[in-house]
Amino acid sequence: MYRLFLRTVFALLCLVAGYQASAQSITLVNPILTGFYPDPSVVQVGKDYYLVNSTFSYFPGIPVFHSQDLKNWKQIGNVIDRPSQMDFMGEQLTRGLFAPAISYHNGTFYVTCTDIDHDGNFVVTAKNPAGPWSNPVRIPQVRGIDPSLFFDEDNKAYIIYNSDAPDHKPLYSGHRTIRIYEIDPVTLKVIGEEKQLVNGGVDLSQKPVWIEAPHIMKRFGWYYLYAAEGGTSVNHTEVVFRSKSVWGPYVPYENNPILTQRGLPEDRKDPVTSAGHAQFVDGPDGKTYAIFLAVRPYEGDYYNTGRETFIAPVTWKDEWPIINPDTKEIQYQYKAAFPEVKQPGARPQAGNFSYTLTFEKSLDPALLFMRTIDSSSFSLSAKSGLTLKLKPETIMEMGNPSFIGKRQQHLYCTTETELNFSAKSEKEKAGLTIFQDERHFYLISKSVDQNKPVIQLYKSNPKDKGMELLTQMPLTNGAAPVKLRIVAEGGTYSFYFSKGKSWQLLKDKLDAKFLSTKEAGGFIGCLFGMYATSSGEKTTSAASFKYLKYSGNDPMFEKASK
Repeated sequence: MYRLFLRTVFALLCLVAGYQASAQSITLVNPILTGFYPDPSVVQVGKDYYLVNSTFSYFPGIPVFHSQDLKNWKQIGNVIDRPSQMDFMGEQLTRGLFAPAISYHNGTFYVTCTDIDHDGNFVVTAKNPAGPWSNPVRIPQVRGIDPSLFFDEDNKAYIIYNSDAPDHKPLYSGHRTIRIYEIDPVTLKVIGEEKQLVNGGVDLSQKPVWIEAPHIMKRFGWYYLYAAEGGTSVNHTEVVFRSKSVWGPYVPYENNPILTQRGLPEDRKDPVTSAGHAQFVDGPDGKTYAIFLAVRPYEGDYYNTGRETFIAPVTWKDEWPIINPDTKEIQYQYKAAFPEVKQPGARPQAGNFSYTLTFEKSLDPALLFMRTIDSSSFSLSAKSGLTLKLKPETIMEMGNPSFIGKRQQHLYCTTETELNFSAKSEKEKAGLTIFQDERHFYLISKSVDQNKPVIQLYKSNPKDKGMELLTQMPLTNGAAPVKLRIVAEGGTYSFYFSKGKSWQLLKDKLDAKFLSTKEAGGFIGCLFGMYATSSGEKTTSAASFKYLKYSGNDPMFEKASK
């Protein structure tokens, strides 16, 4: 009887232990932010993590995400959310803000960034990472890109950045340096002289290119300087150096790079490529993790979802960090021994998911305008949804058209809206676009042809900054609402419309490579955009979008629950 009692107690203890173990485990799913969320930077403040990304010439700029488990992220604001801070009028969408870095010291959050064509390097600050953030403070002495701050144990602060080759005389294309200034964290002015820390990269004799996105951290009595190398495409890597002084000299790790997907078999299933631009952070379990960018191509180096935000574990070997130590390939899932903390009210960001955006009171903070925000050009209501005033500006120009976009976050996805709009002329168009940049997009829109209502499908013409009409179909009732749908399937897009319950195919399987980063160039990813234009003419017309429904179902993830 006593033995039976002991066995029962032992079994119960094992059951409790197993339950506790399962309650303390989490599956991190990559990418942790799907879609166009490049150049991630992360900071830990107590139990909280905050993450920012590049937005280039979209507005608002630099989203701020919050998490307590490195898996579930909720956007809590944007750093550049007021035109008085900054706008990007006249700039190509792939210019603007490059590579922000977020840090925290003595109750203040800092974001450093580069406005590549105008303001150069700057710092903004906030007491609350949700905002408001200060107006930018320019740092003209810091010449280059990708600045980040490091706060040492003696409260001294330093700004580290990518800069020109020594004496502005590059030995080869892509020859850059990493440099440092001390900086006053209160006045945000540099102190003393600039010093060069890294010339070219790990081994100058091998002509390394684009050493960039530097960060410094201190551990084991060492200062670790780590940075991206090789450019942001398929040769992207992360490399590390260390020194006993923040000023160097920095010695490279003999087994660099510490992260890359370069050289892996091209025919591997569901490949992740172009990994780099990393930042280290300690997880809730006290172990080190790397947050970095990578991409998911649907074929070769073709991807439309932009550069995304990934995570991988880090191990320390002989006091050197190694990212993703157990496998060469970045995994879509990692197990970790800490509890999951879901974010109330957060939009899903990882894996497959579906949701519908409605426009009764406010816009989701992830939605993007081109270059600035014109609050007079749109309105929100429970009855009509999002109403856009038609503007003369088009998405082929460098202004602020009536356009509000949502990132394409999956290779395979469906986006749908209901449009209420009656065109008064052939130049008036409103509809849904899948948009890469000013010269690479498709547009399904409602308009008129010879005073008769039609649904039209356009493809941009990169050579003449115009649009080519691919096909059109008549509408019997021009005043009735119409639904529009775009379906992405890896290398193709298909376009549908509906006048009621059934869907009608307008054009099937158009080339998605036309909208890929490889073909279009630049650094941004595709957006599904609600768009209304009068094509150069003034008008009083408006178009209403009742909702924006999005559903993603990529093969590397579990199917989304309905």
